[in-house]
Amino acid sequence: MIEKLIIQYIDRMTLTDIDQFARKNGIVLEQDELNLIYYHIKNNWRTIVYGNPKPILEELKTRVDNLTYQKIENLYVQFKNKYSYYL
Repeated sequence: MIEKLIIQYIDRMTLTDIDQFARKNGIVLEQDELNLIYYHIKNNWRTIVYGNPKPILEELKTRVDNLTYQKIENLYVQFKNKYSYYL
């Protein structure tokens, strides 16, 4: 059930949604960073949610600003912990 909801949400997700979420959390993304994150969310969400996202995070680490990466990693850990019960 929860997987269907995630799929529906991700299917409707846009670049603007990601940009607004990032800005709300103090992250300003360059267009190439935004596109990279969007790509990984759309194509690798199962790994991000259920698996080992280390390779994805490592790629982000090399392609985004250090401060931006730290904020992304902190948000990932925060939300993973917050919603782990439902996953």
